[in-house]
Amino acid sequence: MALLYDELESALQPLDQPWEAVFVDDGSTDGSFAALTRLHNAQDNVRVVRLRKNFGKATALTAGFAHAEGDVVVTIDADLQDDPAEIPRLLAKLDEGFDLVSGWKTQRRDPLTRRIPSKIFNWVTGRVSGLRMHDLNCGLKAYRAEVVRGLRLYGELHRFIPVLAHYRGFSVAELPVNHRPREHGRSRYGVEAHGRDAKPARRPIGPAWRARILRRGLCEARSIR
Repeated sequence: MALLYDELESALQPLDQPWEAVFVDDGSTDGSFAALTRLHNAQDNVRVVRLRKNFGKATALTAGFAHAEGDVVVTIDADLQDDPAEIPRLLAKLDEGFDLVSGWKTQRRDPLTRRIPSKIFNWVTGRVSGLRMHDLNCGLKAYRAEVVRGLRLYGELHRFIPVLAHYRGFSVAELPVNHRPREHGRSRYGVEAHGRDAKPARRPIGPAWRARILRRGLCEARSIR
């Protein structure tokens, strides 16, 4: 977790904008929460949301979105396959007028057993939805805040986020991004939010946070700040 934070800091510090990292611990039993607590205690812009158990990625994203604040939200898995250095490029693409920019792993560092089903999924979904994309389910995405605030995710709907946004009238773009081999175990879900635009009218992240409890059916998410 600390390594991911360091890479986020290296990527975002040159932008000279306030940002925070919201880590979602999906009921891990491998010591991740203890590591996240240490990171939270060491860094002022780290927030941790802990789920009671692993409810799946859709629930983890919903919890992260609910606890993130800022003009822009970026999602990234914590296994470091997605490259945080790509985030400024995603943000620049948003500045071209898009509402959601999804990464496209042009050289995906995963086995064929994952790549082939993914290609079929993207092709079929594109034919049915009318939104033709190469990599709908890439974990690295940048959103304007209004896109994620209205999302209701459950089951496997996280795989269709660009389609859901498209149906709601938001503009969607895709950008090739670097994808790295997995070297750090299982994925944990991270949501990074920040005040992106330098215009005074944009609202940056406020310094004051309140610990909140989020309930989604059987899911309980507790945040620490």
